[in-house]
Amino acid sequence: MSCNYAEGLSEYEDKGVLGLPEKFEATDKVGEKCLLLSKWIKEAKHVVVHTGAGISTASGIPDFRGPNGVWTLEKQGLKPEINVSFNEAIPTKTHMALKHLVEKELVHYIISQNIDGLHLRTGLPRTHLAELHGNMFIGQCDTCDSQFVRTTATSTVGQKYLGEFCKREVRGRSCRGKLKDTILDWEADLPENDLEMSDYHSSLADLNICLGTTLQIVPSGNLPLRCKKYGGKLVIVNLQSTKHDKKADLIINSYVDVVLEQVMKNLNLEIPEYCKLSDPTKNQLPISVVEWNISKSQIKILRKKFEAKQKDFREKKKLEAKDIKCNGVKRKRLLEKSSVLKKINKNIDVEDLPLEERLRMYKNS
Repeated sequence: MSCNYAEGLSEYEDKGVLGLPEKFEATDKVGEKCLLLSKWIKEAKHVVVHTGAGISTASGIPDFRGPNGVWTLEKQGLKPEINVSFNEAIPTKTHMALKHLVEKELVHYIISQNIDGLHLRTGLPRTHLAELHGNMFIGQCDTCDSQFVRTTATSTVGQKYLGEFCKREVRGRSCRGKLKDTILDWEADLPENDLEMSDYHSSLADLNICLGTTLQIVPSGNLPLRCKKYGGKLVIVNLQSTKHDKKADLIINSYVDVVLEQVMKNLNLEIPEYCKLSDPTKNQLPISVVEWNISKSQIKILRKKFEAKQKDFREKKKLEAKDIKCNGVKRKRLLEKSSVLKKINKNIDVEDLPLEERLRMYKNS
């Protein structure tokens, strides 16, 4: 069962704010906001979606900090009533909609805090997905760091050995490494490649959309704010208040499936059905090997784009500072001329004259 994941983690006291009340906006209000969000998606050049546990509850996997979340109920000595196994769960409408939006190049990257593997199981390519907290369907080599898709969810968490060997071939022979699960325990370091890609994409985005997350876990929860420095927008879709509500340009309090259904309708797109043939965990031959790696070349390309954006931003700030300084000097000179003219034109209060007239007088003086 999916709750076994939580039970496999080490003891940890500070699990964030738990059990905040859920808020539901009126249907017409949600509709208006979905129209605005659809407009922003169409206008944006780089859209990044950040997903949390709230997008998977419709598949039967409980969230963590909701009124009936794993951590919330744990504090009361209880467990969620609804609890589907990771192997039995299938992608929700939100998962399938996001995969289709990536295919249509309306969403350019997805950054997930979820370990359930449902983004992977839609058929979403690794080139468009970062998994910051791991994936129950992935094994990683302890020697070469290569990742591989498994046909079943791991029975361990906390980066423990799976009893399997690396499937990567190096110069005609297999790597001698052993596979571990990729699920992070509390305070473990985030995967370097996933975090680097997430940081770059979040900064390059002119629109960061957060779905089903309270944004409490750091650094994952702070990534959506990266775009604000460069003038980007932040949208939050969640039933509970989040850590960054005050910084959001748009907040929608509704089920993520409801919002994605309306957004897809506004964009004249249909949400595809889940298909086992597109699921790499279900469509593997006995001898097939499905790798799940972020390429170094992909990181390098994105790094260059990010550095170029930083450079443009710094140059823009320098020009703005220069303009402010120049305007200050010009104003000082105008005030000095105004003082001279007041002495020349004793009967005229120069400051009361229109700007155009003052400039004409200054030039003639």
